[in-house]
Amino acid sequence: MDFDRTKISKKKLIDLYESMLIPRLIEEKMIVLLKQGKISKWFSGIGQEAISVGVTKAIRDDEYVLPMHRNLGVFTSRGIPLYNLFCQWQGKIDGFTKGRDRSFHFGAKENHIIGMISHLGPQMGMACGISLGHLLKKEKKLCVVMTGDGGTSEGDFHEALNVASVWKLPVIFCIENNGYGISTPAKEQYAIENLVERGIGYGIESFMIEGNNVLEVYKNVSNIAKDIRSDPRPIIIEFKTFRMRGHEESSGQEYVSQQELDTWSKKDPVIQFENYLLEEKLIKNDKCKEFSSKYSKLIDNEWVKSELKEEIIFNESNELSDVFKTLDLQINKDSNKSSNIRFVDAISQAIHLCMEEDRDLIIMGQDIAEYGGVFKITKGMSSTFGKERVRNTPLCESVVLSASMGLSILDIPSIVEMQFSDFVSSGFTAIVNLISKSYYRWGQNASIVIRMPCGGGVGAGPFHSQTNESWFTTVPGLKVVYPSFPKEAKGLLINSIKDPNPVLFFEHKKLYRTITEDVPSDSYVTPFGKAIIRAEGNDMCIITYGLGVHWALEEVKKFPEAAIAVLDINTLVPLDYDSIFDLVKKTGKVLLLQEDSRFGGFMGEIAAEISEKCFEYLDAPIFRLASLNTPIPFTANLEEGYFPKRKLNNKIKTLLEY
Repeated sequence: MDFDRTKISKKKLIDLYESMLIPRLIEEKMIVLLKQGKISKWFSGIGQEAISVGVTKAIRDDEYVLPMHRNLGVFTSRGIPLYNLFCQWQGKIDGFTKGRDRSFHFGAKENHIIGMISHLGPQMGMACGISLGHLLKKEKKLCVVMTGDGGTSEGDFHEALNVASVWKLPVIFCIENNGYGISTPAKEQYAIENLVERGIGYGIESFMIEGNNVLEVYKNVSNIAKDIRSDPRPIIIEFKTFRMRGHEESSGQEYVSQQELDTWSKKDPVIQFENYLLEEKLIKNDKCKEFSSKYSKLIDNEWVKSELKEEIIFNESNELSDVFKTLDLQINKDSNKSSNIRFVDAISQAIHLCMEEDRDLIIMGQDIAEYGGVFKITKGMSSTFGKERVRNTPLCESVVLSASMGLSILDIPSIVEMQFSDFVSSGFTAIVNLISKSYYRWGQNASIVIRMPCGGGVGAGPFHSQTNESWFTTVPGLKVVYPSFPKEAKGLLINSIKDPNPVLFFEHKKLYRTITEDVPSDSYVTPFGKAIIRAEGNDMCIITYGLGVHWALEEVKKFPEAAIAVLDINTLVPLDYDSIFDLVKKTGKVLLLQEDSRFGGFMGEIAAEISEKCFEYLDAPIFRLASLNTPIPFTANLEEGYFPKRKLNNKIKTLLEY
């Protein structure tokens, strides 16, 4: 292996050697401890230390690195205490996730490291968000994100390259090509010869570097980093290397030939660099042994210390309290000044007021700048706030959502507009596995509002008409808001934007331009989890939300002889159980109405809670009314037949007579 030490001091050479030696010694100990049953899993990076160390040492300590399983050298090079790392791997309280996640699935913002999740792809989007944040803050910083050869087949990888290229983001995409995705060889993963060729299609400069040569890694990344700080743009680097152990330690390597192992063992980055330093008389053998002894002793001592730490004791209150970050919001009094506006105008006003109040807040989505979005909610905002803050995105929901998580890491709140709520399925992993779990896992909140234009009644067919709130109400860590009137829509959206937790904000398209109301002109906050009684009554109650509220209010007028209450729950998570139970106890009869299809719908959860908490107060079975268990159709007659509205009158009559 050819080591070129030009312009690298002896001190730096020794530092690089020590920095590779530490993770190697830790790994060797962890493999022994795994066999002893002291840790549950180990994903080895033996043979790939030169990349982790060389890249981390080549950038500034205040620049973020987003590593993967095999990048222990990133963590140790940034000085993360071994005691805390060892507690993390044992699931103890002094780890970074309080026993809630394993291995390197955590972040350490003080060390500017953001760990991975098992789905790999969102890592790329987060890097885009962090680097975008640096541009917005006018900081001359970059971000580095790691992935393996297997991860380059993920859709998020390609979306991230496209976004980074279009937005000229200062991010370095590092591909550690170790030849295998778990056990699948490179030839079965992609058809091109080298992964750097993928940069051509995205207009991104790409470099291929010998990944086992720490000097080549360090020098090249140092030069690239310096260049893109002054001229922001993305770069792809493919590091050729090899994984000397299995994907995870217990999986073995039967799929690797002995010849291949023998070839790469001769390129061991730690041994080869040590031999070079010895040959060049830059270090003596005694010093190498001294380093090994010193760090082995440190590792042993820190392990014993972590092993003595008591096991975590389950505390239900602690677990539940760490799902959401708390924030005491000032609930504004209504302004004396108001105007009669449409639902769509209330949404637009809320965004505009929040953009004025918080100069860091940005909104991202397809066609939202000059075009104003397909529903014209952001029309004119790009002129007022600039296209940096009202940002058109390519059609890549997944990476844009992951990027919003990256922005949150830099304390930049964001609104992400789904052009239609149906399209959120393309970003499902980012929401339910990255954004929703981050605060519970390692204390990083996500200041993100995902706007969800939803619902039928406008003849838009199966792909533009779903009301898909139940996809998300089962996911801990997400708040779900679904207003039915302009006044609440404005106040709830302002609350959502100010909330430090992720909020899915459902906006029914049918209501945009059909419902008007007097709405205060100033900024105000409507609290979550406070249902509203839209109609009073003692004979029975209808509990609903969204368009269902208007169906119910229209239908109860046809029963002048009965007193029928209508409860608008407006926030599904958190849910106002107290108001629901109080109304059920008062009326004794309840009809649960939803636009979504019946099976697995949100009202099934409310029915179960009522049955458990209010059974003795019921004078009739709990009635549920929902749309058919079919996709929502396009033609007006079919759509009308799909909706539960046609059955509502008869259902009310049946319940009243029960």
